[in-house]
This record gives sequence, structure tokens and C-alpha cells, in this order.
Amino acid sequence: MRCRLPAQRCAKHSHRFALLMHDPSPKPAVFLDRDDTLIRCNGLAPGNDLGDPALVEPLPGAVEACRRLKDAGFLLVVITNQGGVARGRYTEADVQRVHERIDAVFQGVFDAFRACPYHPEGTVPKYAREHPWRKPSPGMILDAAQELNIDLARSWTVGDKERDAAAGRTAGCATILISAPGPVPAPGGGETPETAPLSVDHFAPDLRAAADIILSHADPPLNR
Repeated sequence: MRCRLPAQRCAKHSHRFALLMHDPSPKPAVFLDRDDTLIRCNGLAPGNDLGDPALVEPLPGAVEACRRLKDAGFLLVVITNQGGVARGRYTEADVQRVHERIDAVFQGVFDAFRACPYHPEGTVPKYAREHPWRKPSPGMILDAAQELNIDLARSWTVGDKERDAAAGRTAGCATILISAPGPVPAPGGGETPETAPLSVDHFAPDLRAAADIILSHADPPLNR
């Protein structure tokens, strides 16, 4: 689903889109996972993604990190699997409301939100299937790249699951896995030994450190 930007930002976004169309050169972007990368999952059970906007809580340093990336010239796109819709835990409208709250908390830095409500083990027939937008597939990245004229070769993905890195790798982006010391998250939500081969370019303990990595690799330097 292409989540709408809040109504109060539509004019601003339209102006930004017009500027992008005026300058046809593709722009670099950072594609950001949502839960446990930007915001805390509030201690919910594994797989029970956040569906209540009242529970949105940014992780420490996440707002500042996004602002630094935005000020450096990167487009920022949130890409999130929301299989809770397929499992009947909440609706697409709930996802929209959560994203409106995130947009407000992060002070309007995001250029787009993408969410995949599908899951092959879903209980809601409409959503109970695989879908090319569902990470580790790169569909959300490719869709946003087409809409926003993004240079994927100069772009990054940041997330706390290996599936986030896999989606970015397939799309041609550099990848950062948010991972504490110890076993790293696996595509299915479990753990794999640190020695397991991973298609990840960099590891970082949090989004602040990930932003440091991205900004140190920007070549040529972007607008600061």
C-alpha cells in the first residue's frame, strides 16, 4: 500500500515533487525499516507489529539521525512489512494512522511510506498470499524508486532484519543491518550465528550509527 502523506503536508510534498521533476537527475535515498529501526515495537510479542498510533515511540536518536540524512540531501522512504493486516490484528487504515503519527513525530522528514499488508499465512483472505512488495522481495523499494526518481546505486537500506538487507541487495542498494552484539536476526525472525554468511555491507548498533556510516560514504558529498 502507498500510504498517503498527512493532508497538511500535501502542498509541501507537491512542491517537492515538482522540484524533483524539474531536476531530472536521480537522487540517492535511504530506505528505512519501521519497527525496531525507527520506532520501538513497545514490547509486543514477536510478529505483532504496531497498529496503534498512540503507541508510536521513536527509538533514541532516530529523529536526529533522519534529520541529518535529510539535511545531507537523501530522500527518506519508510518500507515496512505489515503482516498484522493479513492476520486480522489491525487494518490498512490503522497502518495509515500510525504512519501519520510517525510523520508528525519525525517532523515531516519522510518523502514516502510503503507498507505491505500481505502474508502467506494470513487469516484475512484478501491478504493471505505472497506479494512482490513483501520483504525480502524488493517491490516497495522499486516502486518508490520509480515514483521519486531514485538512484538505487547510490542508495541505502537500513533495517533490523536480514530480510531488510536482502531487499536492498536485490534492488542494488548498499545495506546496513541494525544489530546488537551477538546473534543477528534471520529472515524468519529467529537468530543465526554471527559466523553465518550474510549479504550485508555494514552493521550498526542503532540508526545514529547507521547515519554516520551513510554520511561517511556519500561520494560525491551531498548537500549538507
